[in-house]
Amino acid sequence: MNDLKLFTMSTCPYCIKVERYMEDNNISVSLADIKKDPKNKEELIEKGGKVQVPMLLIDGKALYESEEIIKWFKGRPDSL
Repeated sequence: MNDLKLFTMSTCPYCIKVERYMEDNNISVSLADIKKDPKNKEELIEKGGKVQVPMLLIDGKALYESEEIIKWFKGRPDSL
């Protein structure tokens, strides 16, 4: 099982798209809203090198773009 963390922002339509997909498919990962906690924004920059959400951190590696994140989830087993 992978170590996953999704960096989001509540007003971002692309983040909402990923979160809706996760909800519809019973996928649960740790969420880090960069507006609610400045530490999340710092970690986003540290791990990914830029301020862009959504960003899924997979075992320490950054994956950007809502479609790519959803595609990654689609390829995962149902055990998330």
